Amino acid sequence: MRAHQIMTRSVISITPDATILEAAKTMLRHHVSGLPVVDAAGKLVGVVSEGDFVRRSEIGTQRKRGRWLTFLLGESVADYVREHGRKVSDVMTSEPITITEDATLEDIVNAMETNDVKRLPVMRGDELVGIVSRANLLQAVASLAREIPDPTADDDHIRRRIIQALEKNDWSPFGLNVIVRDGIVHLSGFIIEEQSRQAAMVAARNVAGVKQVHDHLCWVDTMSGTYLKSAEDIEMAKAG
Repeated sequence: MRAHQIMTRSVISITPDATILEAAKTMLRHHVSGLPVVDAAGKLVGVVSEGDFVRRSEIGTQRKRGRWLTFLLGESVADYVREHGRKVSDVMTSEPITITEDATLEDIVNAMETNDVKRLPVMRGDELVGIVSRANLLQAVASLAREIPDPTADDDHIRRRIIQALEKNDWSPFGLNVIVRDGIVHLSGFIIEEQSRQAAMVAARNVAGVKQVHDHLCWVDTMSGTYLKSAEDIEMAKAG
């Protein structure tokens, strides 16, 4: 399997001039733990993640050094900017590790482990075309465990048509990911209305070449942040 077969294509991103409050709200709203940072020209310039908000002056978690240590070493300029900066550009990781669409699962895992990151932007030249997270890898592992054959060229076409069919609608799941093997489809992502689940399943089934659709969509309560797995996933968990 390759990156383009498991990546999330609809990437939620943010600009370097956005405030860290905007970044935090965006991550919470879309239930993601990190965001690619793109400039006005659409060029990838960094990545911001949950870890960038751990050491912050607002919540009193900035690094505290003793007076003698501060006297001897001084306060790190980089630490000060990261802990007190107000813009995404102040806290983001510049020059992020990226992969290409053709990266194998082994390439992806090696890159994540070597660089201690949880997500990798997927590039086509200078263009950001997707993102692969640990969740995407987990979905790939789960589908492989069902002994479904490796994806074919037809599966890639089916996957693209399903994504196009879903993403043009307001009710499209956010964080949408689609895996297709031998015409068998696995839909995952987040929905805020149960009706969106049925609509997504119908849209996927209507794509030519689809034999079966598995529902892994999570319902999320936007007020409390609680979520419920699909009935199919709950039953699978009980059986496992």
